[in-house]
Amino acid sequence: MPLLPVPPSTADGASVADVERWVAEHLGDLTLEGPDGVRAGGFDGGQAAADAALATLDIDGYARTRSTVLPEERRGSSRLSPYIRYGLLPLPRVWAAVQDAPSFDRKRFRDELLWQEYARHLYSRLGSRLRSSLRNQSPTEGRQTWDRPAWDRSMACMDFVVGELHDEGWVVNQTRMWLASQWAVRAGADWREGEQEMFVHLLDGSRAANGLGWQWTTGTGSSKAYGFSRWQVQKRAPQLCRRCPLRDACPIEEWPEVRLERVPDRADLTKGPVPAGPDAVEGEGGEVVWLTAESLGDSDPALAHDETRPAVFVFDEPLLARLRLSGKRLVFLAQTLGDLAGRRALEVRRGDVVEELRGRRLAATWTPVPGWHRRAAALQPVEVHPWLWLARPGTTSVGSYTAWRRDLKV
Repeated sequence: MPLLPVPPSTADGASVADVERWVAEHLGDLTLEGPDGVRAGGFDGGQAAADAALATLDIDGYARTRSTVLPEERRGSSRLSPYIRYGLLPLPRVWAAVQDAPSFDRKRFRDELLWQEYARHLYSRLGSRLRSSLRNQSPTEGRQTWDRPAWDRSMACMDFVVGELHDEGWVVNQTRMWLASQWAVRAGADWREGEQEMFVHLLDGSRAANGLGWQWTTGTGSSKAYGFSRWQVQKRAPQLCRRCPLRDACPIEEWPEVRLERVPDRADLTKGPVPAGPDAVEGEGGEVVWLTAESLGDSDPALAHDETRPAVFVFDEPLLARLRLSGKRLVFLAQTLGDLAGRRALEVRRGDVVEELRGRRLAATWTPVPGWHRRAAALQPVEVHPWLWLARPGTTSVGSYTAWRRDLKV
C-alpha cells in the first residue's frame, strides 16, 4: 500500500501520541524498535516548531556556555540542529537571525553554522567516500587494553549520555565528542560502527555532519585524535563523577593512548571543484514538488516558487529497511509532514522512490547528497531549483576546516 494517509497534525489538535500511532501503523516495521516501541524524541517536528525555536533564540553568553553539559538549564546550545538538518531552518536564515547578538557570541555561533556548511561542502565533494577514513585509520591502541563495551553504561558519564541519545535523540556537541572518542580512541572499535550507532538515534543525524564530526574527533579525518578522560567529565558535569559507582576505580582516569596510521588510499582533498548545483532555476513545468528529508521547510526553493503546487514525499522503504532508524526520527518527520499538509496539498507514499514517482513531471530542489543525485538521474525532474547555500561552493580545498574557511567569501 504505497499511498499513505497524511500524518495527523498537532497544529490541528492531534496529540504526539496520535503521531506515534501513525508511525507505528504505517512505518513501525521499518524502525529500530518495531511498532510497539515507537516513541517521540525530545523535539517537536514541523515548520511551526522550527519558527518558534528560532524566534526564542538567545545566544547571549553562547561562547561561554556552549560546551556545558550539566546542569541542563545552563547549557548554551541553541537546540536548532534538528530543524537545520531537515531544511526547516536554512543556514542563511539562522545566520541572519543572530545579526544583533554580542559580537564574540555571534562569531562563535556562526562558526558552528559554518562547520555545518563545511560538512555539506565536503559531502558534496566526496559523497559516500566520507564513510571511509580520510587521513588515518581508526585508532587501534585501545583494542589491547579495553575489555568492556565501548559505551560501558556502568560508567555514570556513558550511562547519562547514551540514555539522553536514546531517549531524546539529541546530545550536545561536547558529549558527542565523548561518545566518539570513547568508542574509537579508547575502546578501539571501528569509528564507522559507532557513527552508525549514533546516527540511527539522532534527530539531527546526517551523513555529512555526523560523519565529519566522528572523523574529526577520532583523528581519521584530522591531524590528531580527541582524547576523552575523567578530566572532561569533572570539568563539564562533575555531578556524574560524584554519583558514579566506579568513581574510586575510574576506567578513564588517564588520557587514552593513541596510535594513528595513515590510510594507504587517501581521498584527494586538495583544491578542486565542489558540486554546487544550478545557481538559477533550470527548466519549468513541474506539476508536483518532490520533497526529500534534506529540505522539508516552507523556504524550500521548489516549494516556495509556487505556493499552490502540491508536493509529494516518499518514505524510502528499501533505505529505511536497511538503516533501521529509531522511531523517534520518523515521528519527527511525520510531525513535519503533518504540519506542512495544513498549508498545501501533500501526498505521502511508502516504497521505492523511483518506482513511486516514475513518469511524473517533478519540480525539485537540487540537493548535495549522493542519494538525491542517483534518484534524480532516474526521475529526470523537469524543473530543478538551486540549493540554499550559506556559502555557495566553488573550487576550494576541503582538506581542513581552516583551509576551507580561508577561501570562503562570508
